[in-house]
Amino acid sequence: MSEQPKPTKVLITVMTYPHPSRGYKELVCTAGITEAFEWVRLYPIDYRYRPKNQQFHKYQWIEVQLDPHSKSNDTRKESRDPNLASIRILGKPISTEKQWAKRRTIIDQVPHYTQNQLKALYATDKTSLGIVRPKRILDLEVREADPEWKPEWQNLFDQMTLFGPPQKPLRKIPYSFHYIFECEDSEKPHTAMCEDWELGVLFLNERERLGSDEAAAESVKKKFFDELCRADKDTRFFMGTFFPYNTWLVLGVFWPPKIEQATLF
Repeated sequence: MSEQPKPTKVLITVMTYPHPSRGYKELVCTAGITEAFEWVRLYPIDYRYRPKNQQFHKYQWIEVQLDPHSKSNDTRKESRDPNLASIRILGKPISTEKQWAKRRTIIDQVPHYTQNQLKALYATDKTSLGIVRPKRILDLEVREADPEWKPEWQNLFDQMTLFGPPQKPLRKIPYSFHYIFECEDSEKPHTAMCEDWELGVLFLNERERLGSDEAAAESVKKKFFDELCRADKDTRFFMGTFFPYNTWLVLGVFWPPKIEQATLF
């Protein structure tokens, strides 16, 4: 009998909006930073179907047994196969007190790149997660998307409702949201879709509050562009590739206040 791997301690920083899955009901792209300040992608995780004592939050430390990825042909270097039964939550989420000081002490020690640099790293060694600090964020573009899941996924929902455990409602977001930004080495602006779970939840809450998809989309833009990307914010993107394509997405936004450096005379 092979020895179980030692649990890895991971600070969860990325959770994307759930997507349907044939094998796991639905999946959440989950990633975080280890104690060695290295990225790991935890896949697959059927987050909403985990027991309550395993439903971690962003900026919360967990312990989990990780194996090299073996359930697909995912060759990205950060991808790991989590032993879902081994997930253990360690304490409360790290707070944003004192200008996000405790979160900064971790995030600031992880390498930051431009998007061009991340693309080059992917071509070299399959790096597929990283932090980008944009020089300038130009817009959050809202695009109409299919308001319903494609028939393949809808049929899957129907099958699971008939033959499996209760299916949890999963609303399709009828828009996609795309950041347009520049880095220090940009020859032209980059465009990257934002897949942050918080964005999806905000849309659904605002749809309930305001009564229309259009008003909800405008409210999301106001929050994720006007507030998270204000001039007084030190905004950074947690970025990752969409498997199996080398398409870079914004998986989460880190937006602490800017700290003015003291000038010495």
